[in-house]
Amino acid sequence: MHSTNSDGKLPPQEAVNLYKSAGYDFVALSDHFMERYQYTISDTRCYRDESFTTIVATELHAPATSLGELWHIHALGVPLDFAPLGPRESGPEVARRAAAAGAFIGIVHPSWYGLTVDDARSIDVAHAVEIYNHGSALEVDRGYDWPFCDQLLNLGWRLGAYATDDSHLWDDDGFGGWVEVKAPALTPESLLEALKAGHYYSSQGPKIYNIEYDAARVWIRCSAAVSVSISGRGSRAAYQRGEDLREVELPLDRFPDGYFRVTVIDAEGKRAWSNPFWRDECGVA
Repeated sequence: MHSTNSDGKLPPQEAVNLYKSAGYDFVALSDHFMERYQYTISDTRCYRDESFTTIVATELHAPATSLGELWHIHALGVPLDFAPLGPRESGPEVARRAAAAGAFIGIVHPSWYGLTVDDARSIDVAHAVEIYNHGSALEVDRGYDWPFCDQLLNLGWRLGAYATDDSHLWDDDGFGGWVEVKAPALTPESLLEALKAGHYYSSQGPKIYNIEYDAARVWIRCSAAVSVSISGRGSRAAYQRGEDLREVELPLDRFPDGYFRVTVIDAEGKRAWSNPFWRDECGVA
C-alpha cells in the first residue's frame, strides 16, 4: 500500500492502523521510490508489536520498459538507507541492487502498464509475479496476471505468485488481495525468508489449508468452494465442481513434467491461488 509519503491518501500510521485493526498480521508499506518523493522509504518499524509487524518496503521506478514506461518493481525488506537511483540506472539494475541488499523482488502489475515477457525476464533476480492487484482490478480491470505469470513458468522460470491491494485509499481499494504466509515466527526476517522460499498462497477470501501430492495425484483441503482446479503448462488442467467442496483429489496424469498450480473459487466468485509446484519435486505445502 501507499501513504502520504508518496501518492496515498493517509499518513503512514493511519494507513497501517487500518490494516492492523482489520486483523492483518503484517503489512508492507511500499511508497514510490522516486525523486519527486525525495526517494523516501517509509520507516514502519515503530508500528510493530507482539501481534503485528511490518516489512520495510518500497516500489522502485527507473526508465524504461520496452513501451517507454517507468519500471514498477517491488522490493520488500529493502534497507532504509537504500541509495537513490544512479543517473543511468535501469530497472533491472536497481532490482539487482535491491536483491543484493536482501530484498524480495516482485514483478508488479504487469498488465496494468503493458509489461512484456521479455521485459519481465530482464528482472533476473525476481522472486515472484504480482498475479492479483486489487486496485488495478477495481480501477481499470487490469488486475489479474496469472496468464502473464504462466507464460514465464512455461519458459521454465521458477517464480512465486502473490496478491496485493496496492491500496492508495483514495477509493475503496483495500482488503481485496493478500498472502497467507507459512512462517515459524511473526517477524520481518521470518516472513521474508518464507516469501523468498514461496511458502505462501494468495487469496481474495478462500482458505487453502493443505496441499499434498505425489507422482499420480494431488490432495487439496480448503474452505468451502464451488470449484477447485489445477492448471499448468499450456492447456493442461483438471478440476472438480460442486457445492461446499472442502477436500478434493485430482489426477496428475496430464502433468508429466513442468508445473501445476491450484485455484480455489468460493460461492461468491472469490479466489485463492497456490504457488506453482514443480513435477520434479514432491511434498506438502
